[in-house]
Amino acid sequence: MKTIGMIGGMSWESSKMYYQYANEYVKYRLGGSHSCKCVMVSVDFAEIEQYTFAGQWDKIGQMMADCTQQLEAAGADIILLCTNTIHLVSDYIEKSTDLPFLHIAEATGQAIKAKALHKVGLIGTKFTMEKDFYTSILSERFGLEVIIPLEGDRQAIHDIIYNELVKGQFTDASKSKCISIMEQLASEGAQGIIMGCTELPILVPDGDVPMATIDTTKVHTQHALDWAMG
Repeated sequence: MKTIGMIGGMSWESSKMYYQYANEYVKYRLGGSHSCKCVMVSVDFAEIEQYTFAGQWDKIGQMMADCTQQLEAAGADIILLCTNTIHLVSDYIEKSTDLPFLHIAEATGQAIKAKALHKVGLIGTKFTMEKDFYTSILSERFGLEVIIPLEGDRQAIHDIIYNELVKGQFTDASKSKCISIMEQLASEGAQGIIMGCTELPILVPDGDVPMATIDTTKVHTQHALDWAMG
């Protein structure tokens, strides 16, 4: 088994799920007392937030490149960026190493195609929903039609993520709001919903809604481990 290198802390609420899913999947695949070989570099999310809202993506990109170098020095064989939004600067990672880098949208696209879905809804931060670093991969490489919520609903989800979820606050009111938005996307023809923020599946677990959901944390982790275990 090869070693997974994880860049975490964005937020740590979802980073712990990466670690949990990784070990659960290795146990499922290999049985016995097997567990995941991995190393993680975790950042201070408050710094990431500050640069994000200031639009200083170059500073975030350099931080990600530095984390990648630390993981490479620690013996990682593949790099995972444990967040959706910060893939906006994934090119900094790819330029900083010769190690394989698994983009979360690539793993998500493959999972959607495996479900034979063609039109999907995307929820996440406004950066993930509105910028094309994510949706372009899904549409151009996988031929998917991706729809997003209306502006007011995009802002509502964005606020729930940054004001609550990254701080470990998961309320019934926010869950109901997200489900309502997901149902609206389904009424517009979405065959499934991409949980395009790694904290969202914690708030709305698979099975709590009457439509297919794609847990990006889980599919990202499993795709990397399929590579690591061969």
